[in-house]
Amino acid sequence: MNTQQVLHRLTQLFITELGAPLTGLYLHGSLAMGCYREDRSDIDLLAVIEEKPGPEVWTRLARGLLELHGLMPGHRGMEVSVILRQYAGEPLHPTPFEFHYSEAHRERYESDAQYVCGGYEDPDLAAHMMVIYHRGITLYGEPSPSVFRPEKEMYIRSIWSDVEHAVEQIAEAPVYYTLNLCRILRFLREGEVSSKKEGGEWGLESLPPAYEPLLRQCLLQYGGQTDEVSVEPRMLQAFARDMLNEIKQRMTEEGIRP
Repeated sequence: MNTQQVLHRLTQLFITELGAPLTGLYLHGSLAMGCYREDRSDIDLLAVIEEKPGPEVWTRLARGLLELHGLMPGHRGMEVSVILRQYAGEPLHPTPFEFHYSEAHRERYESDAQYVCGGYEDPDLAAHMMVIYHRGITLYGEPSPSVFRPEKEMYIRSIWSDVEHAVEQIAEAPVYYTLNLCRILRFLREGEVSSKKEGGEWGLESLPPAYEPLLRQCLLQYGGQTDEVSVEPRMLQAFARDMLNEIKQRMTEEGIRP
């Protein structure tokens, strides 16, 4: 099953299970921004509903997602969240969600037919909504500009939570942190909402030349042209420290306390 077939099946699943309360289904992440890889990227979806359904709906939706995952050989997986429309139009941070499915929860869904991840808050959702508003694809329902009202401060707080511990953690996930730091700084400098790949490419053009070897390695690894990034941990930490210093400075200038 190719990616477009998967998206069609996902859309039909949400229409069938959520019915009339489904405002819309929106694609975000790498697939919406043109840098998706089946073996490394999730299919990222956000569904918006007018009102809460009964708990049996989430159970059926989870079963459907598990079944669909079994028909996706070679694909990494899906990350799906469902929120109420009120939080799309009047966002809170962190944002409450009604249902969530991802690879981190798939085994629990498989082993426990009654398990549902929902009724909590997710700091990442503010970032997802900003991406949907600027770069997302409407798979079903109302166009995203009529549904979402993302707020700049919430977006910045959301993406900051992804990288605030980068100095301590970048050596364990150099590609993730390096490219994320670039796309966050690009937004703070230029207001552009970017993918990780676009952030790294921007970094090659806009950051000091000393960072070029690291950025090129990370982009190659992200694109699947190499399997590892060969940079000493102290150099990765120095990059993260420099980037975080400017990010924090620009957040302070925006009136946002890191």
